[in-house]
Amino acid sequence: MRHFLSLCALLAISAVNAEVYFEEKFLDDSWENNWVYSEHPGKEFGKFVLSHGKFFNDAENDKGIQTSQDARFYALSTKFKPFSNKEKPLVIQFSVKHEQNIDCGGGYAKIFDCKLDPKDMHGETPYEIMFGPDICGPGTKKVHAIFSYKGKNLLINKDIRCKDDVFTHLYTLVVKPDNTYEVLIDNEKVESGELEADWNFLPAKKIKDPEAKKPSDWDDKATIDDPDDKKPEDWDKPEHIPDPDASKPEDWDDEMDGEWEPPMIDNPEYKGEWKPKQIDNPNYKGPWVHPEIDNPEYSPDSELYKRDEICSIGFDLWQVKSGTIFDNVLIADDPEYAKQVGEDVWRPTFEGEKKVKEAQDEEERKKREEDAKTAKETENEEDDDEDDDDEEEDEDSTDAGDVEPGEEHDDHDEL
Repeated sequence: MRHFLSLCALLAISAVNAEVYFEEKFLDDSWENNWVYSEHPGKEFGKFVLSHGKFFNDAENDKGIQTSQDARFYALSTKFKPFSNKEKPLVIQFSVKHEQNIDCGGGYAKIFDCKLDPKDMHGETPYEIMFGPDICGPGTKKVHAIFSYKGKNLLINKDIRCKDDVFTHLYTLVVKPDNTYEVLIDNEKVESGELEADWNFLPAKKIKDPEAKKPSDWDDKATIDDPDDKKPEDWDKPEHIPDPDASKPEDWDDEMDGEWEPPMIDNPEYKGEWKPKQIDNPNYKGPWVHPEIDNPEYSPDSELYKRDEICSIGFDLWQVKSGTIFDNVLIADDPEYAKQVGEDVWRPTFEGEKKVKEAQDEEERKKREEDAKTAKETENEEDDDEDDDDEEEDEDSTDAGDVEPGEEHDDHDEL
């Protein structure tokens, strides 16, 4: 706890120039007073529990909310003071730990405006931004970055791969007033660019001129047949010929089997279809490029980045195998502050839990080896006991067979 308080002091100094719109660290059960479960009908929702997981660095600081039931929908959200990111950067950041080695399920968050009804949140509820990892089998391991624009949800046109191990990872989306963006994983930039270029916010600036046609005399063939090239007289040969080494079987009966024909084999002299050699086309003009004109439907938008109202964040997910831990949620206007939070809060968790997990794995490995050794020794002892039992049975049968002739009648003889 002392370490955490020290971190808070450092972050407080860093936050002087940053505006933090929302922050949640899930340090205790008080989160249950601020976050609301959806009660949307027709869905089987699971519950979140406060947990630091099976391996962690700091028992208090590493607590987060963890999905706790397999094959469930999860819908949980909270509201905060509304804001707009007009003329400011927008930073959305949170950590995700798939310690269950997730096979199929979401790990993303959704950002909403104030129209959200928390108790009716579901998969079709309109949102402003959806961001975070999504995994389902080997084919889907991606980071979603989806913006709502004029009633449509726009997916990024790039493939951003997410982390798929069991450790805590930090996901950060930065949207800037110059209509550019960055996606960071573990404080390292993995993608960036222009919003207009990487999402289909707007129609294309240019379109093909519908009035333009390729001229009828436009020659776009780079080479042509050599008119002086002639096919050799001995070119045409059959592709298959009778096998010259084949002979009619001695028991072949023409009346019964029909006329014998030798089997066919590939003709070694066959050259295939003849084609004249190619020469440069003297009339070649190159590929025809369709002229473009300005798209009359295109209208620039200098505020693609802007969200008029943000006042809620939620986790709206489906998971086959539960166990994901969400933590360190931050919505702010300063990318550098968010990065410092990552270094001061997330990185110690990540580095510490890796060491703990390696130690746990080593302990489990040793235990497996010890269990295997014990099982082998037990098996050998049981085999030895069986061998001893077999020897005793053999001795008993031998003793019974050693009775002298007449001894078994001694009592009768005395009578």
